Amino acid sequence: MANGSAPQDCKVAVLVDCDNVSPEIVDHALLMGAQFGRVVLRRGYGNHATLANRWQEVMVQQAFTPCLQYQYAAGKNTSDIALALDAQEAMFDGRADTFCLVTSDSDFAYLCRKLRERGATVCIVGESKTPLALRNACDQFFLWESVSAAGPRENTGLNESASTGPGKVEPTSNDVRPLPKRRPRFLVDAVALLAGETSEGKVGLGALGQYLRRTNPSFTPNAYGHSGLLNMVKTYDLLSPQQEPGGNWSVGLAPSPAADAK
Repeated sequence: MANGSAPQDCKVAVLVDCDNVSPEIVDHALLMGAQFGRVVLRRGYGNHATLANRWQEVMVQQAFTPCLQYQYAAGKNTSDIALALDAQEAMFDGRADTFCLVTSDSDFAYLCRKLRERGATVCIVGESKTPLALRNACDQFFLWESVSAAGPRENTGLNESASTGPGKVEPTSNDVRPLPKRRPRFLVDAVALLAGETSEGKVGLGALGQYLRRTNPSFTPNAYGHSGLLNMVKTYDLLSPQQEPGGNWSVGLAPSPAADAK
């Protein structure tokens, strides 16, 4: 940053839609939110049945403030409205500038857009059921998968790949296979676009990763079978990564065979 401020200066609000997600997601959400800065607000929103049962222990252990909302009419979710109002209030009075919304409910897509219009950073921590409308409304989407969903299960002899979410692997006790390594074309297109705007013809790996997350908040190299972006880039014949003197990595388009022959 030009002013020398560090990412730790950001004030993060972790707001959980307790009626929509499992209490097991909280630990992961705090880890995701903490990477942006200091978590200053921890709040969980839900009705009496939700907060009194599954969420009570988690709220106490993780120092969350429970925000109980009664339903004034059947079928009306007042928790969503309370979360949205508190988020905007925290942004306007300066208590938070980064928001980690823990939900898979697409109703929060509009809130994401309004917060970002005011300059706030918004990330979503959600399950595989999270619709694209919500994933694409935030700056970055973090997928959370239940530990129980990846545990050993009885082998029914049926192909279950169609029922699992995108990039989701369901290992069994007898068969643990990694995702196949894939090389989507959009990575080459992104390097061509970003590197083409520079005199050196290359782009920093960090800037490339940031661009990919901005265009697709749910992007992660793991979904394509790679342990990281550098590992992914190195598998492309059309890309040429190189380590700079300071230790950082950059990447550009690999020279064509015709250019090498000249």
